Amino acid sequence: MTNDSALATLPNLRDLGGYRAADGAAVRRGLLYRADALARVDDGDFAALSRLGLRQVLDLRTAHERTAEPDRVPDGAEYAVLDVQGNHSTGGDLERLLTDPRAAAEALGGGGAAAFMLEVNRVLVTEPDANAAYSELVRRAATGPTAAVFHCTAGKDRTGWGAALLLTLLGVDRETVFEDYLASNPRMDRLRRAMRRQAERNGVDGDLLEPIIQVREEYLAEAFAEVERAYGTFDAYVSKGLKLAPDLVSTLRERMLEG
Repeated sequence: MTNDSALATLPNLRDLGGYRAADGAAVRRGLLYRADALARVDDGDFAALSRLGLRQVLDLRTAHERTAEPDRVPDGAEYAVLDVQGNHSTGGDLERLLTDPRAAAEALGGGGAAAFMLEVNRVLVTEPDANAAYSELVRRAATGPTAAVFHCTAGKDRTGWGAALLLTLLGVDRETVFEDYLASNPRMDRLRRAMRRQAERNGVDGDLLEPIIQVREEYLAEAFAEVERAYGTFDAYVSKGLKLAPDLVSTLRERMLEG
């Protein structure tokens, strides 16, 4: 099950609520949303977004992305930067790969694109910038004003791991976590096709881009595998990697679960 919160100019917006946890409780709706960037939302969709009563906009993007496409922030919402990638090389400029055929072939050819995405997902689990940002995401979800929305650019990778983290903390089963993650693909199909067209106009082979403009089950699986490699268990990742206290996790569950 995935929700139907998407807007035409904010297609990956969705409520994290509605899923069932292992103990039979449900994740409350209307408290926490995931999305793609709020920069391109049109006036009509911005009005609909504003009606969600957002009190926090949590931006996981890099400084370059934030400068190039600043968010439209609804009145009354606090805007906070939770830069997941910082200066890590996986946060590089995708624009160059869309415009430079030689750079795209060198970086993405021969399985390079899929390998890059696997590395992205490992970095999201182990890099200090990522751990600090995801720790703050959980803290704000648990104790900050609601409703809140967290997002990156496409709302699929950095946001995807954030959603997987939160849903797992709430006791949602792994199969459902993957369903939520993979739901980005149909929602972002229009953007995917637009990126292919842009690349092909510049002489870049659009097929090279496919692994980085979609989500795949193996990408999220790699993130969970990295949790086990680096920390041993998911609980150890939460306590040692994210440095989150059990009381905070309990607060998150008390707020986000019902029934």
